[in-house]
Amino acid sequence: MKLDDRDRRILTLLQEDSRISNADLAETVGMSPSALWRRVRALEEAGVIERYGAVVNAAAMGLGFHAMVHVQLTRHDPEKLKEFIRAVENNSLVQECFATTGQSDYHLRVLAPDLEAYNRFLEEFLFRLPAVASAQTNVVLRTIKRDRPVVH
Repeated sequence: MKLDDRDRRILTLLQEDSRISNADLAETVGMSPSALWRRVRALEEAGVIERYGAVVNAAAMGLGFHAMVHVQLTRHDPEKLKEFIRAVENNSLVQECFATTGQSDYHLRVLAPDLEAYNRFLEEFLFRLPAVASAQTNVVLRTIKRDRPVVH
């Protein structure tokens, strides 16, 4: 789907506040509500808009420990790799997982209640996965930037 400036404006506004009403969004971008609804629906159907959601304060939810975990695999055996990916996808402490180039094979963003819970995550989960050779943890001290709208 080729995006124009109006599409980009709609996407930016929806990323900033996905609860904005159709009427308010239409007025802001200078469209009729029905034309805007069709445009948003087309963005959804094209997969440009994947989903809608709320931004939750992790610390307010009792998840005060935030870390980036850099994981190196023992080898890239397809079955072990599938097991690793499945386990990471199903672990509620893992917020995001990225396969990357460089020294580490995967990077996990992990939220836990505290250091003790994170240590359990390492010992009882991550280090028990056969594909994992090692993991390096970087504790997040402060968030500088997050949840910015995707623009192009």
